[in-house]
Order: sequence, then structure tokens, then C-alpha cells
Amino acid sequence: MDIHEYQAKELFRAAGVAVPPGEVATTAEQAEEIARRYGGSVVVKAQVHAGGRGKAGGVKLASSAEEAREHASKILGMTIKDLTVQKVLVTPIEDIASEAYASVLIDRETQRPMFMVSPEGGVDIEEVAENRPEAIRKLRIDPRYGLLPHQAYSLATFLYDDPAQVKQATKLMGQLYEAFTSNSCSLAEINPLIVTPEGDLKAIDAKVSIDESALFRLPEVAAYRDLDAEPAAETKAREAGLSFVKLEGDVGCCVNGAGLAMATMDLVKYYGGEPANFLDIGGSSNPDKVVAALEIITADPSVKSILFNIFGGITRCDDVANGIVEAARRIDIQPPIVIRLTGTNETEALEILKEAGFSAYTSMDEVVEKAVELAAQA
Repeated sequence: MDIHEYQAKELFRAAGVAVPPGEVATTAEQAEEIARRYGGSVVVKAQVHAGGRGKAGGVKLASSAEEAREHASKILGMTIKDLTVQKVLVTPIEDIASEAYASVLIDRETQRPMFMVSPEGGVDIEEVAENRPEAIRKLRIDPRYGLLPHQAYSLATFLYDDPAQVKQATKLMGQLYEAFTSNSCSLAEINPLIVTPEGDLKAIDAKVSIDESALFRLPEVAAYRDLDAEPAAETKAREAGLSFVKLEGDVGCCVNGAGLAMATMDLVKYYGGEPANFLDIGGSSNPDKVVAALEIITADPSVKSILFNIFGGITRCDDVANGIVEAARRIDIQPPIVIRLTGTNETEALEILKEAGFSAYTSMDEVVEKAVELAAQA
């Protein structure tokens, strides 16, 4: 689960990280009022779950409360990566002597938390990693012991030479790790971590992602979820109990089981197509899940064909077939549907589809190749 910058800063502040003050506004008038309390010189920042806010015009400097209002009126309602900005964060402008980068994330290879720090902050870390990999230090943490003092010190000395700044950064690394672990984060990022002309370290930007599977024991963090800031398809998928990830292709995929879903997407690419999504309906035999899956897929205008690849074990093929037929009754499905059903109650499923005018395959290669072909023809 992604959260807004202002919410991420609340988590950092609770862990002791030095974070500048800031308030959220939903109208231009509120932004003006907040800016006036901060003396007029503020940054107005779009609060949306997307990167590249600055490049999209979602981050503006204001030298007066009136200018803050003007910026807020333009930012509120704008679209950044298909998401509408409904809130802005108004925070005082900070004088910056230098910028650095610090984050903790999950290293999938070692299944451990990993620090990644760089003295080059305020830019995309991916760009630094590609062009100047020597400017990044990575440190994997043994979760049994946590971040040890000498490890925090080594990270700090990679960022700073000044002893006073090293001391602050050493403390900050511990605070960042505390925020990461106590909130079950998959990512906790400060970019940039600034040094002020007075020599103080501050986190003037924050990005946090939370492990969805931990939310049941973190109700105060779960309350941060902003449904209005999420793509509608993701919200609908979660409510229906589906695993869904939007991709950039044109072959809509509906599969049962994460492994089969990954194999299906690989096969789509093998035959020259591009999957439009990852969508796993799981092991349930509830036809309503199939209806919800088709509603999500057909709402994507980039989908040119729909591929069902179901291997019936726990999942009953006849229930999936009933779901497809029911969805066809409820919604107008324009893209052609290509179906593979094999396994539990396969014979019954094929009969249900035949009576409804659908045809189905049992060969995985054949159905994927057909779906790619239809998408290309469209």
C-alpha cells in the first residue's frame, strides 16, 4: 500500500526523523491560509501516489501566500499519471546546502532489509545507479540483530565528511530503520535528505510503501489508505479478493494461480504479444470473482483481446464458465475472449460455454497464440 508524502512524514516524525512542518489543503483558499501562517515562502506539493510530480508541474515554489493560492488552484484537479490531485502539502521552503539520498527497502534476493544511500540526492536514484553506481552504497541488515551502531556510522561516513553531520546521520539511519520495521514497510525513502546552511539534517521529502499483508495488525497505518488516490481497478480488485497489477500491453489476462499467471504472461510475450495485466482470481470457485475480473479487464481501453487460462484444481472449471457467461449478460464485452479450461469439471464447463456461444481450448500454447493474434488484428 502506497501512502501520501505527508503521511510518510508523519511516520518518520514519530520515529524521530527531523521533518519540516507542513499541512494539507484541499482547496486553494486553505493553501493560502496555511502559507500565510508559514510566512508566505512555501512549497506547494501535489499529494498523489505517483512519481515525477515535479516534472508534471505538481511541485511549485511560492514567495507569498497569494502565489501559493495560485499554484494550489492549478495543481488541485490536475492529472498526474492518470491520478487526479485532490490534496496539496504546503510546507516552508528550506535553504539547502547539500542533498543526499537514504532509503531502506526489501532486498528480494537475500530476503532482508537493505539500506541504500548516496551523497547525490534530489534526483532519480535509478539514474544514479545506472550512470554512477560508485555513488551508491548498499548495506543488507540481518533482521535478527537490526541495524548495528557501526553499520549506521559506516553509512553516515559515506554521505558526509563533517563530524557533526556524520553524528546526525548515524542517528538518523537508526530512526529510518525504526520507521521501516515498526510500520512493516517495503520501502522507506528520503529524497532528498538535506543539510541546511546551519548544518542540520532534514528529510524534506518522504516516500513509504507498506506491506499489504501486515495491515491487519496495523490498523492505524491501514487508516492511511486513500481510495480516491488509487486506480479504480486496484480498489475493485482488492475488494473482490483478486490479485491485480496493471501493465502496458493489450492482451487482458485472467488466470488462476500466481505461477500460472506468470507463465501465461511469459507465453504471451513469447508469441509476440504484450500482457495488459496480471490478474489472479485465486483458488476460489465463486463465479462473482470472474465477473469482477472481467469488469476490471474490460474497463481498460488498451485491452484488445481477453485471455482466460484456467487450470482447475481447487478452482472448478464449471464455476469459471458460469462466471464468464454471467459477465457476458451483465456487461458489454467488446474485445474477443479466448478461453482455456482444463481440470476439475472440465467437461461440464465446456458444455456451459458451448451453450452460451463460446468456444474453448485445452492447449495452453494454442489459446495464448490465438489471443495474441486477435489483439494484433484489432
